[in-house]
Amino acid sequence: MVYRIGAWAMSRSKILTLPVRILYRVLNTLVKICWGIDIEPGAKIGPGLYIGHFGGINISGLATLGHSCNISQSVTIGVSGNGEKFGAPTIGDMVFIAPGARVFGKIKVGNNVKIGANAVIHADVEDNAIAVMDPGFKVISHKGNRRNVAS
Repeated sequence: MVYRIGAWAMSRSKILTLPVRILYRVLNTLVKICWGIDIEPGAKIGPGLYIGHFGGINISGLATLGHSCNISQSVTIGVSGNGEKFGAPTIGDMVFIAPGARVFGKIKVGNNVKIGANAVIHADVEDNAIAVMDPGFKVISHKGNRRNVAS
């Protein structure tokens, strides 16, 4: 709701919306402090955005999200690149972004895409894809993390 108020106010005349802009800044600061969510008002977000868990969510003001997107905690949708490659992602409709994922740069994420936990997405992803961290993790020892200490 706070994002929608800010996006509306920022798209109108500064003089006419000054009280709303001030209210937005106060409410946005409270959302950042209380819930750890930072959605810049310049972002273009379709209807039906769902944030299941709060905390550590950052969405660039240059990002575009389609309708019915689902964003989990600790997700960053940010800016990257230089020159013509500078920009933020354009994310399609009905995209799920799992906890800890990072999506950045001037890329396109298609419709009905699922992005796995802790995935780092820096290139285009086609429609209906599932993008995950690969290789994920690897067990490098079965000896544990503590030394045996002689008594």
